[in-house]
Amino acid sequence: MKAAGGEYVEVPADEVVVDGNLVTAPAWPAHPRWLAEFFKVLGLRIEHEQAAMA
Repeated sequence: MKAAGGEYVEVPADEVVVDGNLVTAPAWPAHPRWLAEFFKVLGLRIEHEQAAMA
């Protein structure tokens, strides 16, 4: 990876790594956090209908 210009980052299985518009994670336990970070990169915001009305 280093020869190709990449950097290896070791994180726990439930953590994510964000680098610019790249969002990645080492394993499935990170799916909730991965989705949250991916939505941030896309500029999305999820709101519950009742919360939006309050």
